[in-house]
Amino acid sequence: MPNTNASFAPMSRTYRLEQQIQKLERFMQEGAVSEALPPFDDDTEQLLLNLNCQNGTWLESYKYAALGEAEAMVNLPESAQQAGVRDRFKKSLQQRRQVLLGCVGYLVEAEALENEVLRGEDREDPPK
Repeated sequence: MPNTNASFAPMSRTYRLEQQIQKLERFMQEGAVSEALPPFDDDTEQLLLNLNCQNGTWLESYKYAALGEAEAMVNLPESAQQAGVRDRFKKSLQQRRQVLLGCVGYLVEAEALENEVLRGEDREDPPK
């Protein structure tokens, strides 16, 4: 979509989610402690609530992912062995990321469809 006003660049709905994914990946790389996540989770949950992705399905999935219990919701295979506390924390970070990536994928498709509909044919039939 051409940008007609150089001082204004429209922000897609996926932009903030992508920023949250980048923060989460930094948490994963730096070995974040569980105390650093509640503000992040609050921001992410508020963002998902505002986006209302699939009538709140993504928000519910994210809440389960924060507990490390979202395998079935994000199509992750369950581990065969009981995980320790640290593994559960790492698993919850991975599941959060999977949920956010899924939501981004959903929104990218929705935005593409919206752009296609908005660009639809707006010309009149040729005169006869």
